[in-house]
Amino acid sequence: MAAGVARRSAPTTRVVRVLDFLVEQRGKRFGLSELARELDLAKPTCLGILTELTAAGYLVRDPRTLTYGLGPALIAAGRVAQDSFAISAIARTELEKLTARYRTTCTASAVVGEQILVLESTGPGLVKVGAAYAFAPPVGLMYVLWDTDAAFDAWLAKPPTVPVQQDEARLRQVVAECRERGYLVESLTAAGRKLYSLLAGVAVRELPDELRELVAELVTSLGERVYLGTDLRPRKEHPVSLLAAPTFGGDGRQNMVLTMYVGASITGAEIDRRGKALVAAADAVTQASGGRRPPTAPIDR
Repeated sequence: MAAGVARRSAPTTRVVRVLDFLVEQRGKRFGLSELARELDLAKPTCLGILTELTAAGYLVRDPRTLTYGLGPALIAAGRVAQDSFAISAIARTELEKLTARYRTTCTASAVVGEQILVLESTGPGLVKVGAAYAFAPPVGLMYVLWDTDAAFDAWLAKPPTVPVQQDEARLRQVVAECRERGYLVESLTAAGRKLYSLLAGVAVRELPDELRELVAELVTSLGERVYLGTDLRPRKEHPVSLLAAPTFGGDGRQNMVLTMYVGASITGAEIDRRGKALVAAADAVTQASGGRRPPTAPIDR
């Protein structure tokens, strides 16, 4: 394979062609034979794609005319994507303020579909806009920390990207404390940071079993990467990778995460100062974008 050329999946390409064609037709419906002919697909292949997309709600099938059209799941996905990209522009102003104050990289990211997508990045450029990560353990805890319990449970139930130990009791303690404090403090080793880079844009199935086992050795229990309140001392220095805080949409649900990278040892008092500054920035984004903080989220800073 030529350098810089990503591998493409032929089955996935066919699915995208079906969706793109129906979007271009602006609501017009087509039967199986028409779609197979228009897209130059074998009818059995086309039927399999249509059946799966219909089952997932991305298409609907009219039982009377036996034709297919775009489904309601696309509306929900489109709204989420639209909200994510619109709010990221608002977030950039706040990120730039944090970067100027602390001279570090700050980002805004969100879950789009089944991936975590970096929407904005300010500062030295350690994180690239457009970087994507699989939304599955061990990656993605901060994207459900301040969401509903059901969202957290759904994430935790996903097949992990690499084998990882899960201390569920510790994880739920992390969730409770981060919701109370308003921000997350994460500590990662250099090897852990390399893991995130390795997993960026890589599908689980593309990792050989031997590599997955090796990578798993770099990952501690999910909850062990997060400092709890009892772990932090005001005058003691703690090695910190990043801080994270949530923004909220009009429905009161978490819709994005702002992060401030540290990559150094700082005191518990400094962690608290930076954490509160990050939460204030996230709250400003929530307010400016028409969102609202849910009743259970802390408001007393």
